[in-house]
Amino acid sequence: MGLHPLEFSECYLDSPVFREKIKSHEAELDKTNRFIKELYKDGKNLINATKQLVLAQRKFAQSLGEFQFEYIGDAKTDDERCIDESLQEFSNFLKNLEDQRELMMRNITETLMKPLEKFRKEQLGSAKAERKKYEKETEKYYSSLEKLLNMSAKKKEPQLQEADSQVETIRQHFQEESLDYVCKLQEIQERKKFDCVEPMLAFFQTVFTFYHQGFELANDFNHYKKALQINIQNTRSRFEGTRVEVFELMKRIREVPQEYKQTSPISSEGYLYVQEKRPPPFGSSWVKRYCTFVKEQKILHMVTFDHRSGGKMGETESVTLKSCVRKTTDMLDRRFCLDIEITDRPGTVLTVQSLSEDDHKFWIHAMGGKEPAGQYLGKTYSKERGNEKSNDVDLSTCEEWDVKTITSTLKLYLRSLPEPLMTYGLYKDFIAPAKGGSPESRSQAIHCLVHKLPEKNRLVLGLLLKHLATVAAHSKLNLMTVANLGVVFGPTLMRPQEDTVAAIMDLKFQNIVVEILIEQHEKIFGDVPGPSSPGLSAPTRQSKKLSVRQNRPLAVYNPKKVDLQTVSPTSPDVGSNSDEASLGSNESVSSQSTASGTPPEKANHGRLLASLSTGDSPGACIAVAASRLNSGALTKASSDGDKTVDGVTGGGGKRAMAVYPCEAEHESELSFQVGAIFRAVVPSREPGWLEGELEGKKGLIPENYVEML
Repeated sequence: MGLHPLEFSECYLDSPVFREKIKSHEAELDKTNRFIKELYKDGKNLINATKQLVLAQRKFAQSLGEFQFEYIGDAKTDDERCIDESLQEFSNFLKNLEDQRELMMRNITETLMKPLEKFRKEQLGSAKAERKKYEKETEKYYSSLEKLLNMSAKKKEPQLQEADSQVETIRQHFQEESLDYVCKLQEIQERKKFDCVEPMLAFFQTVFTFYHQGFELANDFNHYKKALQINIQNTRSRFEGTRVEVFELMKRIREVPQEYKQTSPISSEGYLYVQEKRPPPFGSSWVKRYCTFVKEQKILHMVTFDHRSGGKMGETESVTLKSCVRKTTDMLDRRFCLDIEITDRPGTVLTVQSLSEDDHKFWIHAMGGKEPAGQYLGKTYSKERGNEKSNDVDLSTCEEWDVKTITSTLKLYLRSLPEPLMTYGLYKDFIAPAKGGSPESRSQAIHCLVHKLPEKNRLVLGLLLKHLATVAAHSKLNLMTVANLGVVFGPTLMRPQEDTVAAIMDLKFQNIVVEILIEQHEKIFGDVPGPSSPGLSAPTRQSKKLSVRQNRPLAVYNPKKVDLQTVSPTSPDVGSNSDEASLGSNESVSSQSTASGTPPEKANHGRLLASLSTGDSPGACIAVAASRLNSGALTKASSDGDKTVDGVTGGGGKRAMAVYPCEAEHESELSFQVGAIFRAVVPSREPGWLEGELEGKKGLIPENYVEML
């Protein structure tokens, strides 16, 4: 049984049983008081711990928000931009969550802590005060009663009556206090049921409101999470394709490193050991310096740099070259040396040592040095990529061929063209929209550019993309989504002429262009852009910091032709055990250098286009392509005006016209107006820039500000 009810009538009897009942009530209130004090203390600890959690979470969110991924190249893809912004989104999500948590803590203080403390102080505190008064009145009443009873009966009647009256008054006060105390005890016992529980109910409502807010945030975040997962998957797929290309480039450079050490018409650079003479008897020392020779001004810039000293760079010294003569070993007991006469210091000869025999010839050629025997100083290298001819097979019945073989053959053929379907000349223009702008502006720009392609290139490209759109429509079965097809065919349909890491980093933008072409092939190839169709917007100038410029060797792509008169279905280059491997692999093209650099024959070109244009099945078209591939190509490697005397593509005879005005931001750049004609235009080692001559002055030109003539 619970507590006994306290009857008011018992206040007049004040029996021992009544007193025991009061003690039971008092003990229960003491227990309640201790419980509330302990709960209040635990609540304070909970709030303080939550505050520490909030501080830690906010610090974590701040760290997320302050970090930003650096990227390689001059622009990000939409996927990379979303990934870059994801840390800020995560930070905002955590901050929003912690705002809700702080609100919960404030509500807990108001709805739980303060009401409990108020109940303890006001109700339990008042009961404690009433208890003291009750005990005081009890002591006073029974003391006066005992005193009255001990009074002598011989006292006079007025004294006895006065004593009786006083005791009666005290008794009434005692009984009234007893009634009040009993009422207070029972009132608090009943009141605590709601005055204590109601704040706890509010506490849990506040907690559940917080978790509900978290649930709502999680729902909102779920949409972002799914989109971000797609961004991450697309970026990972592009990374895999880029990594393959980078490894292929690294492999080619490792096989023939000298072929990739090409010189600019403006400058040459590399390491040289410079002899520094000292007064006798100290002799001389050789100091390694990174040297840049500017040909037109004949200025040699030398900066001391020692890799073993932590890569600390010294001051730059510049001298003007008068002459350069090879130094023979009978004059100095060191190989690969040159004597450089300096105009700045008449009579002074600077002796330098190159790193190898090939490097020695490279510097003599760059500086216009003299060779005693007058022999040719250069050395010719060529890329050998192991061209293998497969056995002859009958391609008249292509239905017998495996799908993987056909797809690999198509991809191999397209990658083997001397110039890609989407041409070198328009490569930068196609890439530019993918690096910025809205989806609508990208689509419009690419639409216009497609119709600038040669007609036959555009027809073949349209047929291929129509087929790829059909493939993408069945992606649930073949797993080849538009994004996956972009990764596979991006480097196949378009590629830069230069073979560098910087160019490979643009693979992701090639993929985006192909994705747009697949998704909107009907509009792009079905409608000719009218006169009012928006063209390309004014280009964004390539940012350039000369102080931290990285001068990488430029490797110009040399047109190849593949000898694939016949392709075996079992050939490892065209067959695969996986559909994804056959479509997604970036295999190295077996090719052989074209000695003359002249365009391929046009007979097979016409035959292929005729087959593709008739609407034959893709298998039949590809069979024709494979069987006629020994010397066929879709596009001309270069225009007649692009040929130089020595037959090397991209030689000094190219001209370009400015289509936008430009103000030089550095002494190495050229300023020009619209319509300016540049001569001797060649690619620069600086990505996104060209080197050329205008009105007798040579310098750098933003590549997207000009059109080649």
